[in-house]
Amino acid sequence: MESNRDLDLDPNKDDLPLRANTNHMLVRHYVLDLTVHFQRKVIGGSIVLFLEPGVVSSKQGEAGSISNTPVQNLSQVSSKHDVSSPITPKPNKVIPPEEPSHLCGGNDVSSVLWGDESEDFTLVLDCCDLMVSKVEELDVTTVDDLKKLDVDQQHANTDHPSSSLIQRLVSMPSVCWRLQHELYVQCSRSPTVHNAQPLRFHTDQWSLQIRKEGVCAPHDFPRAVRICYETKLTGGSVRWTKDQDGRCCVYTMGSPINNRALFPCQEPPVAMSTWQARVRAPCDYTVLMSGENQAFPKPAETGFLQWEYYVTMPMPASTFTIAVGQWLEAGVKHPNFEVEKTDKAYDKEPSFSLDNDDQQYVCSHMDYPCRFMVSAARAQAVIPHRVFAPPCHLQKANDMVLPLLPLCLTAAHSVLGVHPFSRLDVLIVPSGFSSLGMASPHIVFLSQSVLTGERNLCGARLCHEIAHSWFGLAIGARDWTEEWISEGFATYLEDVFWSHVQKLGCREAEEQRRLKALLRWRRLSDELQNSEEELQVLRPNKENTGEVSESGASVVKHALNPEKPFMQVHYLKGYFLLKFLADQVGEEKFLDFFKVFVGKFHGQLILSQDFLQTLLDTFPGMSSRSITLEAIISDWLDTPEMPEWLRDACSEWLRTPVVQEVKEEVAKWIHFSGSGGKGSKRKRAGPKVNFKELSPEQLVLLLEFLLEEPMLSLSTLRLLETTYNLQAQDAEVKHRWCELAVKHKHTAAYRDVEQFLIHDQAMGVYLYGELMVQEDARQQALARRCLSIIKDDMDQSACSVVEEMIL
Repeated sequence: MESNRDLDLDPNKDDLPLRANTNHMLVRHYVLDLTVHFQRKVIGGSIVLFLEPGVVSSKQGEAGSISNTPVQNLSQVSSKHDVSSPITPKPNKVIPPEEPSHLCGGNDVSSVLWGDESEDFTLVLDCCDLMVSKVEELDVTTVDDLKKLDVDQQHANTDHPSSSLIQRLVSMPSVCWRLQHELYVQCSRSPTVHNAQPLRFHTDQWSLQIRKEGVCAPHDFPRAVRICYETKLTGGSVRWTKDQDGRCCVYTMGSPINNRALFPCQEPPVAMSTWQARVRAPCDYTVLMSGENQAFPKPAETGFLQWEYYVTMPMPASTFTIAVGQWLEAGVKHPNFEVEKTDKAYDKEPSFSLDNDDQQYVCSHMDYPCRFMVSAARAQAVIPHRVFAPPCHLQKANDMVLPLLPLCLTAAHSVLGVHPFSRLDVLIVPSGFSSLGMASPHIVFLSQSVLTGERNLCGARLCHEIAHSWFGLAIGARDWTEEWISEGFATYLEDVFWSHVQKLGCREAEEQRRLKALLRWRRLSDELQNSEEELQVLRPNKENTGEVSESGASVVKHALNPEKPFMQVHYLKGYFLLKFLADQVGEEKFLDFFKVFVGKFHGQLILSQDFLQTLLDTFPGMSSRSITLEAIISDWLDTPEMPEWLRDACSEWLRTPVVQEVKEEVAKWIHFSGSGGKGSKRKRAGPKVNFKELSPEQLVLLLEFLLEEPMLSLSTLRLLETTYNLQAQDAEVKHRWCELAVKHKHTAAYRDVEQFLIHDQAMGVYLYGELMVQEDARQQALARRCLSIIKDDMDQSACSVVEEMIL
């Protein structure tokens, strides 16, 4: 904590501080024991942290290299250092609080002042809007089964026997994960250390800080710590809302502050850990989580059921996901609710063991039970999957999402190989969700907006979220500002997977991809013209990307800017970078390289240069065409400019036959508007125009071209609506139709605009701005009325952006 820079951060505009001192201490495992209270709208209980001291470094690996473990453990550095006397960092200076703090500790030690210059070691956790009531040191020596483990000499610590046991516990090999998890649970229920000095704690706006008096170094700090707490209603990690049937629910909605208002954690991506969770919720609620097991509820206290989930693959705390609601599962019968049944595609457990049965396959990541090392998993094209939705959307989920899922999973497997995760749940989330989709391990959230129109939008979005299993989850960005590593890859692979699902021929698939590329180029061009340059750079930290402070703390640039979640620069520019690279080596070879890259780097965190340098090493001929790492970084990653290749490629995409078809149809509509759209009845009844049937993507492009026309007649707009049945199209098409209605003040379609703003909140944010900029009283009243209807259930960032537009 060397800098006071983040003391003056505006939480609505600036960077997100990552305070956790991960270089000093690393959380290896979390055990959560929580209860969901819908009446009070809080989640409360305890979390137990199992800790391991880390080796201090100012960088998490040099640029272009990969660290297989985020923080080396004692056993890994034994050849370099005397583990009986590990490196002792200087005590980290604690940043003074921005607001009145909560000071107390075990045994009611509440009068102790929190000294900024204390020599005691401080464990710093990322935390925001949590009510912490108690922090305790656990005595794991009371766990008899734990004491049966052999503690070898390198883990032995006669002064701190609990530390030795915990070190042995966190170091158990992955083949013993079941025993390890059982021991974690037993330890989490241990009593506090008898007659020990209490743990003192302090919370400020962004962190929870914990000390033990007299402990000046990480290796002397308690290794098992229990934190008792409750969430606050104001916390931004979870949303308490109602589903589309008006029933209460709560879920993690992909907040810019991630999960720090759900549980105290270490936010930096290098802090990869495993977890177990026991969650109690009312009996008529279903708890879905990002755990790798399918949980079966057990009776808890009266009126509650208990759900237990776990993960064995170490991942950043930001990937932890929970959704609690009265969801129904598609494809199964429900009492008092009829839905056409389809074949259920979910088994209670995978039909094979996750134990390594292929000694020839060697992974590069830290030790965990990896599906890449299991031959049966590598052959599994379709993993077990389920779809959940509120009752009003259950039939749509059953008819559209459930049949598409196995097709999308098969397509992904055919391109990238083994699925990194063993199962997948898909949940149709409430209407206030601010995105079309969000992927977490083992679970995907989908917006209700994908359920209308043809299956293209839904299928493409499923492909996008499934792609995140590899890029974004199994392979993560070591620096969160490099979002393109996740979103650019998923956008690129979305097209590849979807063309496989559609079983398109090579020519047809290529034409579809060019059409989509053109649509994305138009979107990117518009965004670059209407956003701050700082937000247009794929690598905002440039040569400092991946660097952290001595303690491991850092900031994520622009993460709290409320407009950032609605920008797509990282999606689009990243996607175009990958198209550029594929153009250099050929798509088939490029996708083969993806598969090899995934095999080598899954389970690890990367920087841009890790991917790019590996690609250049694989295809050395690229350097002869002046395509070097430095050139790619300069032209694509570190500049807000539009690369020259992209401008040239756009001209080629415009000549694609499916685009030419659209341009021909646009000419017909313009001619119709100019000749038959106004004047006498005879003119309006003029010769019948035969308009071609268009795909949803072609229809989007048609409407975008028509939006560029200064005038369209009322009869043209009416005919457009009936010709293409625009009200029944997907949300992308309806969005452009609403823009046309607003631009030309087509009052008959204002009902469509209102419905879109209310039911397609993931896409309607900037439509509010268009309603306001026209300075039309009726349109502005429409915008204000829609906001008043949905404000309480809107995404916080979306609401902030809209309020700034219209108030």
